Amino acid sequence: MAYWKGMTWVIVAYVAAFAAAVLFGHFTPVADPLLLAVLADLVATFVVFAFSVGFNNSSFYDAYWSVAPVPMAMWWAGWVGGGNPVRAALVVGLISLWAVRLTLNWATGWAGLTHEDWRYVNLRKQTGAAYWAVSLLGLHLFPTLMVMAGLWPAYVATTSPAPLGVLDGLGMLVMLGAIVLEGTADVQLRSFRARVQDPQANIEEGLWRWSRHPNYLGEMLFWWGLAIFAIAVDPHHLPTIAGACAMSCMFLFVSIPMMEKRMVERRPVYASYIQRVPMVVPWRTPKPAPIAPERKPLDPPSSRRGVPMQMPTEPTIDSLRDVEFDPHTGPFKQ
Repeated sequence: MAYWKGMTWVIVAYVAAFAAAVLFGHFTPVADPLLLAVLADLVATFVVFAFSVGFNNSSFYDAYWSVAPVPMAMWWAGWVGGGNPVRAALVVGLISLWAVRLTLNWATGWAGLTHEDWRYVNLRKQTGAAYWAVSLLGLHLFPTLMVMAGLWPAYVATTSPAPLGVLDGLGMLVMLGAIVLEGTADVQLRSFRARVQDPQANIEEGLWRWSRHPNYLGEMLFWWGLAIFAIAVDPHHLPTIAGACAMSCMFLFVSIPMMEKRMVERRPVYASYIQRVPMVVPWRTPKPAPIAPERKPLDPPSSRRGVPMQMPTEPTIDSLRDVEFDPHTGPFKQ
């Protein structure tokens, strides 16, 4: 019941944010479609932030990362128009597929408004009275601007009449492959956690045997694939790769190091995993895992109370490996 009550409030927040963005776009004198989308997105972000403050939970924003790009891409392709219809349909379709997969992952693993991402909890302790100012700038506005930078190529691709070319096909393959990669990594991780209840165990099978973060790799490739579509329109749109570059830097130098530091602190076996398996790109054959000592069996599954798992979310793009785990109550979020 608490889950659906919380979900209802999140939906209400996003509907209110969308309505505010539409009203802003209708009454503002700004004519440039790209700038208008940026400003309207910022207005919507402030609405979501108001709900975060009202419910004292910054995780209100988490799903906004994957929800907001769809209406913007549709607006550029349909309302602004002028683009090659096939390219526009491909870009909107791929963005929508990515958004649906990621949002469903969030929805199926979301623990409700009684829980908040552990990074936000730590940030509260570190910033004290300044927390909500930090939350507005770092947890709401920053990811909104990052997504808008990543969507810059989508604006170019959906509003240009340039004929299709080989690069369009490459962009489609990269984006589709990225979505499949992320989805496969999530399925493998969920399956592992369902079978292996040892809180110290670390997945080293499937994609996770070759890359410590295949889901991050898929996310980065998605934005690079979108950038290829803009270059396919005209090589002069090369500067639009700035968004993909910024996304990659955020994951490689902020998100992944933060996660891996916590993983090493809480699970000693992870240090060995770092030494043997590449961080993101599987550029070499991974070394085999050492033979683990026998552990005392945990209670049978029938004696454990199931709790929804927290799947990767945006903007933090968490991992099931980073979920707190109690052998008697199952996974939970702190």
